[in-house]
Amino acid sequence: IDHEMKRTGAEHVLLDISHKPADFVISHFPTIYRRCLEFGFDITQGPIPVVPAAHYTCGGVVTDLAGRTDLPGLYAVGECTHTGLHGANRMASNSLLECLVMGQAAAIDIRDGGRKLPDIADAPAWDESRVTDSDEEVVVTHNWHELRRFMWDYVGIVRTDKRLERARRRAKLLKREIDDYYGNFRVTRDLLELRNLVDVADLIIRSARARKESRGLHFTPDHPDLLPRAADTILVP
Repeated sequence: IDHEMKRTGAEHVLLDISHKPADFVISHFPTIYRRCLEFGFDITQGPIPVVPAAHYTCGGVVTDLAGRTDLPGLYAVGECTHTGLHGANRMASNSLLECLVMGQAAAIDIRDGGRKLPDIADAPAWDESRVTDSDEEVVVTHNWHELRRFMWDYVGIVRTDKRLERARRRAKLLKREIDDYYGNFRVTRDLLELRNLVDVADLIIRSARARKESRGLHFTPDHPDLLPRAADTILVP
């Protein structure tokens, strides 16, 4: 579905189950039936527009089996991590099991002393004397939507070298604009989130461009085959 939408530029494809009896559809898909009616679609009478959706990320901050990262004192658990438990894809509810197991392991390690933290000097007070309140919050909103859109279009389920390169250039430009905005206006939660999002987007793009094969949930028509040996794609600062 994703490949055809990207090939044709379509906004959606149509899913049609209206050839089945209405009572069959309603009894088997009661929640979907009611929800679609709220948007004006009767799935017993005709097709409905559908698109793929990303609901989980695989890969992230590298941790050990206690949830420890290479930054002393920083633990990571769950969807943001790369523990190696999922391999090249995520198997259904393994994600929930991973959160429970790794969360408990991290909690035990923290309780038992974990890693000794180095002494950290007091951070200086935050200085807002040279920034002002923004009168252009639309910039944050626009950049958030732009980032979301090009990541879905260019770095979605099916990726190509050309689309990844386009995404890389746009992420670089967006990062420059966000940094300029960050340096001139008072910091807000939305601005911090946008700044973090573009950093994560850049990491995803760089990782995808480094992998010259199709494996698990990473598929590219430019490199459709598996490499002889599976290997992690680890980005080092």
